[in-house]
Amino acid sequence: MQLNKIPATVVTGFLGSGKTTLLASMLRQVTGKRIAVIVNEFGEQDIDSSLLRSCALGCEDDAVESESGIYELANGCICCTVEEEFLPVMKKLVARRDDIDHILIETSGLALPKPLVQAFNWPEVRQHCTVDAIITLLDGPAVASGRYASDVDKVEAQRRADDSLDHDPSLRELLDDQLSAADLVLVSKTDLLGPEDRERLEALIKERVPESVKTLFIDQTLATNTAQLEALMGIAAASEMNIDRIENHHDRHHAEGAHHDHAHDHFDSCVVRLGEVDGTALAEALQALLKNHEIYRAKGFAALPGKPMRQVIQAVGERLDSYFDRLWRQDELRQTQLVIIGKGLDSEALQRALASAEIEATT
Repeated sequence: MQLNKIPATVVTGFLGSGKTTLLASMLRQVTGKRIAVIVNEFGEQDIDSSLLRSCALGCEDDAVESESGIYELANGCICCTVEEEFLPVMKKLVARRDDIDHILIETSGLALPKPLVQAFNWPEVRQHCTVDAIITLLDGPAVASGRYASDVDKVEAQRRADDSLDHDPSLRELLDDQLSAADLVLVSKTDLLGPEDRERLEALIKERVPESVKTLFIDQTLATNTAQLEALMGIAAASEMNIDRIENHHDRHHAEGAHHDHAHDHFDSCVVRLGEVDGTALAEALQALLKNHEIYRAKGFAALPGKPMRQVIQAVGERLDSYFDRLWRQDELRQTQLVIIGKGLDSEALQRALASAEIEATT
């Protein structure tokens, strides 16, 4: 019988900061632990949970569910559906607590960690589970360039000019709120940062988190550093004990009695589905869309003719990356699927633009 509380690591951060990559690395490298994963999707396509399933090599043998141990919360942002979505999943995990050593939770890129962590104080949860740490990821190059958080003047000018935005949290406020709850801050993609970018990021983080919260600048080498990944799962912060003391923009908006919508209510998402595609043509078409449309994130899989492996495609800002993650299964439809998240998206236009890369299947 397991006498100690099950530790849970909450991973939060903006779209494209590297949350799924971090969790996938933990699942690959940290052995000897039975890990349950909760994924909060944004949009209708479960790209993140599919990525995590593909790397949870030992998950099916020790699954806390009959299939993979991956729990998907796809019906809304986790900070808005804690009672309806999150609590039932936690009850399932509590019921199987003797089979679980750790819980990993990936929030939506636009979620606030505070409501989620507060749920660990509910009687049904607190007796058996604790928050080992809240890890906030920052996309180093994106934040350093001001795409999400640094262009304060522009955001504030827009808010002042439009009364309807008066109490709507900007991306800067969302980033502040994610940082305010952090026990550890990870800055990703630091191999793309120059010295001035790093200094700018260090100053930004220092303004928003206390000295007790450590900041680590990470790159792709973390994915294979087992010791560092294991250390991220043993912080023992018991974050739920102090979460109510944290003040953030979200709470202040509500305390002032303001009409308040979460910023993710104003984001659009669409799914583009194609058959097999020419990889180069798809990359060029997607790159053109990233330059000409307000697209914050594109993520998914591509089926390339003659290639036995599925290609993962990830785009943030105007950066586009791809890699092969696993073999296509025999019973799996070889098709290309991309989730695109942004503002003012024309899904039909996006579909047409990317369809130019589609080719007839060779098999």
